[in-house]
Amino acid sequence: MNRQLHLGLFIYPGAHHIAGWRHPSTPAASVTGLDFYRNVAQLAERGKFDLFFVGDTLFTREKDGRFFGRQSVSNLDPVSLLSALSSVTSKLGLVGTLSTTYHEPYEIATKYATLDHLSGGRAGWNVVTTWEDKASLNFSRDQAMAKADRYVRGREFIDVCTSLWDSQDDGAAIADAASGIRRDPLRVRPVAHRGESFAVSGVLPVPRPVQGWPVLVQAGGSPPGLEFAALVAEAVFTAQTDFDLARAFRTSTHERMARYGRRPDEVVIMPGLSPLLGSTEAEARRLEQELGDLVHPEVGIWMLSENLGFSLYDRDPDDLLPVDAIRAAKKPTANADMLLTNAAREKLTIAGSARLIARSRAHHSFVGTPDQLVDLMERWLLGGACDGFNVMPPYFPEQLSVFVEHVVPELQRRGLFREEYTGTTLREHLGLARPEPGRFQRMLAHVPA
Repeated sequence: MNRQLHLGLFIYPGAHHIAGWRHPSTPAASVTGLDFYRNVAQLAERGKFDLFFVGDTLFTREKDGRFFGRQSVSNLDPVSLLSALSSVTSKLGLVGTLSTTYHEPYEIATKYATLDHLSGGRAGWNVVTTWEDKASLNFSRDQAMAKADRYVRGREFIDVCTSLWDSQDDGAAIADAASGIRRDPLRVRPVAHRGESFAVSGVLPVPRPVQGWPVLVQAGGSPPGLEFAALVAEAVFTAQTDFDLARAFRTSTHERMARYGRRPDEVVIMPGLSPLLGSTEAEARRLEQELGDLVHPEVGIWMLSENLGFSLYDRDPDDLLPVDAIRAAKKPTANADMLLTNAAREKLTIAGSARLIARSRAHHSFVGTPDQLVDLMERWLLGGACDGFNVMPPYFPEQLSVFVEHVVPELQRRGLFREEYTGTTLREHLGLARPEPGRFQRMLAHVPA
């Protein structure tokens, strides 16, 4: 039997294309209501997706110090949203983003343990560190924490969270009404952590999560982020637009994991994929042009400047993107570096680069028919470039419907995707083992001093 794909749905209010919220089929006025998210989540579950993924935003996007009114709204609070969706879905994994930079371990451990219980074992945490200075201003700080410090804090954060999840053994909550014993004190292990960033003592009030721990997801692409993923991640959301680079990334991740005593089957690597689908290639190209025409020029240049950390407002949009000048001005992030590489290879103008980033936020962009998309997905999976994809529809819900109704059946026909769910937890969907208590602390023993 061939390897089978894992599929995540990356939700974004209305659209992943920056102008997708303006598409006539998108209910732009309703993307802060439960109905929108319920309908999309149930559609993904109908398509047998492994998981539903929600990002997080810790500051309001702006331009020249002012709220930028031509953009769509940002994500709602991830855990609140996923908790609501746990009651209207039964199999779909529920993954939310929260930052280790601006939260406390006890708080996050409690939130995700609760979500895992409410959902019957479907919770996942996308672990991020936060680099933007704009975010720091909302948390009583003047600037962002240095990158090295963020990842040191992040590693200790996971140490504390996993200790808290393990602070009650499986079966500690015996609830014996006859004896009056609610939990077995012999199966409780209070945490006594004192480290560089945190001092935490006590027991998590919530019983050990259904999955042991929620699935730990990571999406960083910088060298410290890659090392963090090798130690922590059970699923990796990455931005890869080239087959050979994606295969090299997957191989490199597996090699890094080995240094921490981890095996390749302990992680699922899922590049972002933004498919714009039509019944014919010509129809798909027409849709692409329609979306491109909806991008206000000011929005495209703003988004490009923000992502590259380089002001392009005063330059001629028809000039080539000044790749060398941008690289010289500031070390680009991993996603920005991917965009710059593509722009240099394809000789993109500033306007062309703006349209590209508006299309897919530096993730892999596809325009074509469902069969053509399945060909690409099959090549990447069987060629060792990924274990699945985090699907990012350009606009909701219409393009997700096309994917579920036409791409999923073809994947199933080729034996590349499940016909039905075979488990009930997110770990079961992803083929991940349930962690034994203390596993993360044993992995930390492999970390170089």
